[in-house]
Amino acid sequence: MMNHIPRRHFLAAVGLLPAGTFASLAHGSFFQQGAERNSLPLTKPPRLRQGDAVALVNPAGANALRSQLEVAEESLAALGLRPRLGQHVFERYGYLAGSDRQRADDLMAQFADPEIKAIVAMRGGWGCARILPLLDFEVIRRNPKILCGYSDLTALLLGIHARTGLVTFHGPMGIGPWRRFTVDAFRRILFEGEAAVFRNPSEKGDNLTQVGSRVRTITPGTARGPLVGGNLSVFSAVVGSRFLPETDGAILFLEDVGEEIYRIDRMLTQLRLAGLLDRLKGFVFGACTDCLPGRGYGSLTLEQVFADHIRPLGIPAWQGAMIGHIPRQITLPIGVPAEVVASSGEIRLLEPAVL
Repeated sequence: MMNHIPRRHFLAAVGLLPAGTFASLAHGSFFQQGAERNSLPLTKPPRLRQGDAVALVNPAGANALRSQLEVAEESLAALGLRPRLGQHVFERYGYLAGSDRQRADDLMAQFADPEIKAIVAMRGGWGCARILPLLDFEVIRRNPKILCGYSDLTALLLGIHARTGLVTFHGPMGIGPWRRFTVDAFRRILFEGEAAVFRNPSEKGDNLTQVGSRVRTITPGTARGPLVGGNLSVFSAVVGSRFLPETDGAILFLEDVGEEIYRIDRMLTQLRLAGLLDRLKGFVFGACTDCLPGRGYGSLTLEQVFADHIRPLGIPAWQGAMIGHIPRQITLPIGVPAEVVASSGEIRLLEPAVL
């Protein structure tokens, strides 16, 4: 997804909904399974410290350029960290960074290595959901550490949290860009262990009013609940599986890239039909990069889709958060309780995400 490959070409071909999903939904067992997953205690990883070894792995799409790897290593070094490369970081299997087993082994090797304090994905693309059945969640549970990324990493962030209770982090990836805004949020959450408050930048530049990074309130109000979310396409692809955390009482945050509006509509419809929107406490949408309705407005707008699916929920909701495929982004911990204020576009963590 970092290279804007339309995931629909992959997701449509991959059957991630297990047999009996819809029957389970009808009888409520889907939500019981979610409740069982949520019975796991919340586990926070140790915070990052200067000099820590941090692994760069590639659990999704293949790397095209070695210069990207150099940028990732130099960015982590500039943060005062010691980058370490996964064994298979430059493997290639079609559009994937090696076979499913190679990518899973790389990730598990980092969780099992006591010297590694955090794992940062090189890039997104597609492939993380394929390796979920190959992971040893007991090893991950016994070795809690930071896992950070976004886009296709959503599958790993959600799946590992659902199966272990480990807080995972929707944040920057190795190939960046690591701009000041992004680095500041990353440090506050993962180094300083701050119960941070995030608001959109308010600079006007040469304009009479603020043009970029605007907040648009869907439904005003304030809500509290654990943060759950990530990339909408990937999130919807794991619906019905054992790798999706419970959403009851949660604040759902979503983003996407390169999707036509009707596909956003379709995926939100899927979440609604699965009952995943019914008991949310709040909703936050970040950026939908390159998701315009097209010339002549021969489609709904994104605002109309939110009006149809989100506003009727009657929960605090807003769009425009600094999450997604954008140059400046915040780091959000999955599983940590937060408060959101829809009128001002504020996200306030209620406790630190790391120890």
